[in-house]
Parts: sequence; C-alpha cells; structure tokens
Amino acid sequence: MRSHYCGQITEELIDQTVEISGWVHRRRDHGGVIFLDMRDREGLVQVVFDPDRADIFSIAESVRSEFVLRITGRVRHRPEGTVNPNMVTGKVEMLGLSLEVLNKSATPPFQIEDDDVSEEHRLRYRYIDLRRPEMLKRLRFRSEITRYLRTYLDNHGFLDIETPMLTKATPEGARDYLVPSRTHEESFFALPQSPQIFKQLLMVSGVDRYYQIVRCFRDEDLRADRQPEFTQLDIETSFLSEDQIMNMMESMLREVFAKTMNNELADPFPRMSYAEAMDRFGSDKPDLRIPLELVDVGDVMREVEFKVFSGPATDPKGRVAALRVPNGGALTRKEIDEYTKYVGIYGARGLAYIKINELAKGRDGMQSPILKFLPDDAIEAIMTRVGAEDGDLVFFGADKAKVVNESLGALRVKVGVDKGLVEEGWKPLWVVDFPMFEYDEKAKRFTSLHHPFTSPKEEDIDRLVSDPESCLSRAYDIVLNGSEIGGGSMRIYRPEIQKQVFTALGISDEEANNKFGFLLDALKFGCPPHGGLAFGLDRLVMLMTGASSIREVMAFPKTQSASCLMTGAPSTVSADQLKELKIKVVKPPKVTH
Repeated sequence: MRSHYCGQITEELIDQTVEISGWVHRRRDHGGVIFLDMRDREGLVQVVFDPDRADIFSIAESVRSEFVLRITGRVRHRPEGTVNPNMVTGKVEMLGLSLEVLNKSATPPFQIEDDDVSEEHRLRYRYIDLRRPEMLKRLRFRSEITRYLRTYLDNHGFLDIETPMLTKATPEGARDYLVPSRTHEESFFALPQSPQIFKQLLMVSGVDRYYQIVRCFRDEDLRADRQPEFTQLDIETSFLSEDQIMNMMESMLREVFAKTMNNELADPFPRMSYAEAMDRFGSDKPDLRIPLELVDVGDVMREVEFKVFSGPATDPKGRVAALRVPNGGALTRKEIDEYTKYVGIYGARGLAYIKINELAKGRDGMQSPILKFLPDDAIEAIMTRVGAEDGDLVFFGADKAKVVNESLGALRVKVGVDKGLVEEGWKPLWVVDFPMFEYDEKAKRFTSLHHPFTSPKEEDIDRLVSDPESCLSRAYDIVLNGSEIGGGSMRIYRPEIQKQVFTALGISDEEANNKFGFLLDALKFGCPPHGGLAFGLDRLVMLMTGASSIREVMAFPKTQSASCLMTGAPSTVSADQLKELKIKVVKPPKVTH
C-alpha cells in the first residue's frame, strides 16, 4: 500500500511519483488549497491538494485528524519561504494525485501533539499515546538497543535459549505470581522472577554460553523504575572468571553506547568495593556524577557529651557521618527544614548542621544549634576532615549505620540535583565484594544479600557457618549514573559449599530438597564453574532515552497499582472457570460498626 514511509520523502525523490499510507496528523485549509501533514512511524510529510483536481479535493476536504489515508503524489520542492529546517522532509512536499480513505477515525481522546495529558489518560488509550513521535522514537530506540545486544552476544558465542514461563514457586525474594493448574489439583505454577535456576542448569548441560531477553514477574510494590512484569537481558557463562565476565559486559555496553548514541564510555569501568561505596556515598549504587561524599567523624564524636553523637559513635552498629555542601551556607532555614523532613523518610530523627561563615574564627565564625555541645578540638577536627571552606554547610547523620547511610546517601543525591552539581555524561561503575548475607531482624536469621546460589570468596568458605556476617561474595553489580542496571555473581557449583550456604541461611536439608532438589541433584553430575548476570533492559533504555520512568519505554506498562487501564486487567473470571480449577474466591468479611 505504499512505496515509501512518510518520513522518507526527501529531495532525492524530486519529480518522482510516490505512494504513502498513514494517519492525518494535521489538516489545514489555506485559501482553497488543502494541506495534509501525513504521519507514520518514520515521521511527517506535507501533502498539498489543489482545487483543480475536484474529485480528490472534495475527499481531502472531508478528512479529519487520525483518518487513515493512502495517497499517491508527485514530490516537489516546497515554495521559497516555506521550508521547515526542523523536519527531515522539510524541503519537499507532495502534490496529491490520488487519495483513498482507508478508515475514518472518531475524535481522539487527546491530541497527539498535546504534552499536557495525564498519565492515567495516556495509559487508558495507550494505542493512541504510542502514535506520538516521542513514544515511537523510544520504542524504535529500544529495538535498536536489543538488536546490538543480541548481535554482540551472538558474535561472542552465546546461544539464545528460552526457559519456562510456568515453573515452581519459591518463597525466596519477592512474592510470586501464581498460576493454578487445572490438571494437577490444588497445585500451582509460578511465573518466573528470573530464569536463575534454569540458566544454571543450562551450564550443567554444557551449553557454555547462554543469553535470553526474557520477561520476568514479581508481585511487589511498585515505583518509577519497577513493574510487575519487566524485561531482563539474562546471561550465563561457564569457565570464565568474574574479571573476564565483567570485561566482556563492559565491552558490550561500550559498543551499544557507541553505536546507538555515539557516546564513549570509560575503558575500563572503575571498580569499587561495597564497603567503600557505603562509606563514601551511603549507597551501593552511587551516582559518581555528584561530587559530594560522606565522611566518617565517629571517632571525633566518641568522647563528646552530646549523646545524640556519642551514642552512635560508640555503638558497633552505629555511624556518625558528615556531608559537606559547597556554598551551602546560602541555604535558608526553610530549605534546611525541607531537607530535614526529607531524611525523615529514611528513618532519620533529625538533621544537624553547621554553617561556616568564617572558618578562621573557629566556632565564632559558625552558625548551628549543635555548636554548644561540641568542644573546639572536635569542631576543628571535623572541619579539617571534611575540607570545609567559608560559605559551606556541613550536614550530620548519627544513628544506626543503615539509617545514616540511607538518609545521608539520599540527601547527597537530592542536594546535588537541587544545587546543580550533577556533571554531564555517563559514569559507569562496578560495585564488588558484597557481603554474602544480611541479618533480618524481624525473622531473626540471615538472608542472602543477592540469592542463595551466589558463590562466597574462596578464603571465606571455612567461615560460612561459624561467622556468616564476615563472609564476602563473588557478586558484582553494574551501576550507571546512580541506577543499578545489572547484577550478577559467580555461582556455587560444588554441592558441599551449597549445603554450607543453606546451613548458614537456616535452610534444612528437607527444605532445600523441597525447594531446590533438582538443582542440588544437578550439581552432583559434573557442574562446571560458572557465573553470569542480568541487565534490567527497561531501566537501561529509560536511562539512555532520558525518560522519567520505565513506563515511558514499555509498550503496554501497568500502573502504580499493577493494573492495566486499557484492558481492565486484572479482572474477575467466570464461576465456570473457577469451578474447573477447583478454586473458590473467599471474600473478606464485611466490617460492621
């Protein structure tokens, strides 16, 4: 139905007759001459209809926005003074020779060029929203990224292999989406949170190098960069070390950025231990574009009489840290109060600060409600350590280390954004040497920081059961501009080590067999050393396109409440369907007052 896309009509086609099909983006009637801006996924082109051709002119008069048309026309230069340099097709137009209305359109729920449309409205009519050039551009860019990723992995000997969508429920991690089985009474499949176990089994099978662009499902609370169903680039290899895997993945990302955005990423990517990242930035995914850093001052605060500082400073699980804000002395009391309220989200009970007016005058050149609690030598030591200068402001966090890290880490980013301190460009980073376990205060047991198949450091194997808290893993996360875009690890491939990890996690032999028996069996039959990682494709595309949410780079995303406004999913099902599955819906009892 066409010889060219609308966005392909350029000067190279002058005096040629072409055929296009697409949507009416805009219709204009100028003194008896009708102009139609025709749109398809490749762009816009202007078509002119002359009243001398009465038969097609009358049809052109009747069309409206979003009608679907098929047009034959001759390409010609636009008249002098009407060239549009902002369009690929802006130097030419088509003189309409024939016009066919393929389909009419009702008045759209919103105009394609209207940017002031609520997200709820856009999601309800997503098929209209996706007609917007910006949305089509993002989907095209996403397709381009996945093409280069596939090409790179294909060229490096990886096999694209699918793993099951219906699998066994595992209570570890986020909640599973469950699927009832009709043929196995009272039994359920789960939609995969990741293909983790299957890709490890592929390594046991001798596949050696596997990848898959795969849909994953997690029934968890949502936020801007999280969805109930999302896409991963999943990768696993045998007989490679973590250094070799990381180097290969760096090379892949450098190639993708160079080919899709003409950007050069660092070579090599810097690496930082988890401990250093938490110490300097309060986060295991630090945004290195922001020059602000946390500085430990706990040793200075141990002896002060002010218990707000000395308490955490002497607590083995506490932390006292400072954050210097260059020229932060200009912050108003209202702004400081807003930041205080902000860190409260992360559990901080307050936000102490010192404004430095004249450093040379010591405490007399400073403003703060806490100065009276600090001796001169402590003030001097803090200012020296943070590198304070006149006009600066120093924030303090004092609490359990987790609260200080989360609150000051978030404050660091917010202040950096608010004060325009974020540098341009891309700052990738590998974070390595993660703890194997973290202690769950509620459950009173250790849990895996990544997952229970992550390999410990060789030197820590003997301490897995006796001192799990001190053990480090062979895990690695890749961070880009403050967002984790991928994570992985070397895997446990020896049964005796896997058993020790389960013991450290409080998982009995019976429970391990029930949950992961098929994997444990596989480890007995010559499992090779292997490792891998998974990239969050939606998040990567979001960052590369500058979108504010992963919903903006997915064709049909869910809302914040995990529903689809367009289709009405999730929805109730018929009594017959439930009966066939032997499922009864139990409604909560009505609350009476």
